[in-house]
Amino acid sequence: MKNAVKVTGLTKRYDDFTLNHVSFDVPQGSIVGLIGENGAGKSTVIKAILGMINRDEGEVSLFEGGDITTQDKEQVGAVFDDKGYPEMLSPRQIGKVMKGIFSRWDAQSYGRFLKEFSLPADKKIKNFSKGMRMKLAIAAALSHQPRFLILDEATSGLDPVMRDDILDIFLDFMQEEEHSILVSSHITSDLEKAADYIVFIHQGQVIFSKPKDELLTQYGIIKCGAAQFDQLDKGDIISWRKQDYEWQALVSDRDLAMRRYPKAVVTPATIDEIMLMYVKGEQ
Repeated sequence: MKNAVKVTGLTKRYDDFTLNHVSFDVPQGSIVGLIGENGAGKSTVIKAILGMINRDEGEVSLFEGGDITTQDKEQVGAVFDDKGYPEMLSPRQIGKVMKGIFSRWDAQSYGRFLKEFSLPADKKIKNFSKGMRMKLAIAAALSHQPRFLILDEATSGLDPVMRDDILDIFLDFMQEEEHSILVSSHITSDLEKAADYIVFIHQGQVIFSKPKDELLTQYGIIKCGAAQFDQLDKGDIISWRKQDYEWQALVSDRDLAMRRYPKAVVTPATIDEIMLMYVKGEQ
């Protein structure tokens, strides 16, 4: 399987934080969700892939080649939560600027996105809400016809209806077999709908990189009292924590846990719950 991006041993050191030998792939034709708490290193990973920061160690291979080049940038669309366009410009003026930057700029698609997102073409960006600015960035990223989208909190600031519409647009983008998406998001319910793989980063390290379906169909949470918890084989458990009057334990094989502990309640685990159990649970 070809990769849109292959990250190997990526390391970046700061005074108060280290991105520590991060490795994962974004297979061509897939959506990979990048999750982790604030400060975990997600944005650092994305900036390193795009060549916006220098790395101390490791390799980034884009489109089965090497580091991102000027030619590659034509094929990569990027949207950042904190990225803004000059506030005195309007979307129409932004379109003219983009036409001069990208050889594959599609003005018709851009105009269609502006209408679909209800963005007034001649209103200055300084008068846009955060959600409107995010929709403008997404419209611009899609309109130069990239093969690969990198999205850092791209649905942040959007209401649930618009988030759902944006996800549908991303899924439409994925109809082309060579298209791929890497999306960092705190809204794990969006990733449960759209992602094929989940990469979980905690304190600068990859905790796991797994198919989303494996997480949702196989992982589970055992909920039980103290007496039952003491009887659990700790070898079956990834992490555990006491929650109010019950114990909760994360397992990677829900069916096995149900067979071994028939008196306990074993429920499917959401991506949010899996992440919380790794971060806040004992191991």
